[in-house]
Amino acid sequence: MTMHAIRIHTFGGPDVLQDDTLPLPEPKADEILVRVAAASVNPVDGKIREGKFAKVNDEALPVTLGRDLSGVVERCGPAVQDIAPGEAVFALLGYDRGAYAQHVIVKPDEWARKPGNLSHVEAAAVPLAALTAWQGMIDHGSLRRGQRVLIHGGAGGVGHLAIQIAKAKGAWVATTCAGEDLDFVRSLGADMAIDYRSEKFEDRLSDIDLVYDLIAGDTQERSFQVLKQGGALISTLQEPDKAKALYKNITIAHYMAKPDARELNEIADLLAAKKVKPVVAATYALEDAAKTEIALAKEHIRGKIVLTVRS
Repeated sequence: MTMHAIRIHTFGGPDVLQDDTLPLPEPKADEILVRVAAASVNPVDGKIREGKFAKVNDEALPVTLGRDLSGVVERCGPAVQDIAPGEAVFALLGYDRGAYAQHVIVKPDEWARKPGNLSHVEAAAVPLAALTAWQGMIDHGSLRRGQRVLIHGGAGGVGHLAIQIAKAKGAWVATTCAGEDLDFVRSLGADMAIDYRSEKFEDRLSDIDLVYDLIAGDTQERSFQVLKQGGALISTLQEPDKAKALYKNITIAHYMAKPDARELNEIADLLAAKKVKPVVAATYALEDAAKTEIALAKEHIRGKIVLTVRS
């Protein structure tokens, strides 16, 4: 049996994406084979395609793009006992496999059951973005109930889920965004929304416990001004200034999200309880994956873009 997958054989622009026909993979003892219903599009896909992502080099080519997905279990390895064929899951994959495909092997620490109140399209939008937010704010930032949190870039794929997760954990949340997104981030639960084009967040905020930085650059540098002594500055994009952090006893971290089934299950509980809801800006067919990468790079996107996959 065969399947279709969108792969790159060389690094470059969106035109290097190819629709390849591949043998259907066979799950190992503790793995599951998932028929992909939808796959999320993330900025890291473009970095991998361009050859600007250190974890994927020339030796790894050809590579199937896509980090997260929602789908239905089609086959289980002989050691798998906690899921059965026909059940729906969502997952964040390791870098050795990709979700832009009709089928993919999913390892035991990568999946959780899909919440029943979410469609496959909605569920596919969650794993990478939500785990990125969760691991940044909770694992690295030690987010606690009652804290004051500032999220930079609250209208984007990670940011819109970060706002909701922080609120679900009992935090007071401020966020920066474009002016046209102020009402959107407020609808997600933000207590204060700041237009980064017309306002300086440091003029409106002080005594912040945690800055979650999805923008970097000058925005990150200025964030030290609003943090209280002993606060935290966590970034997905660049390591914060160590000298400034030492001066104010600030915890800093620059990190990348990793698969974690336990945390994905906790996120699934928040989704099922309707405390967190992904926003899907647009959907495309799998064969139009190149168009999505152009859109993500050039358009102003609220929430996520998702690929739908036909069997």
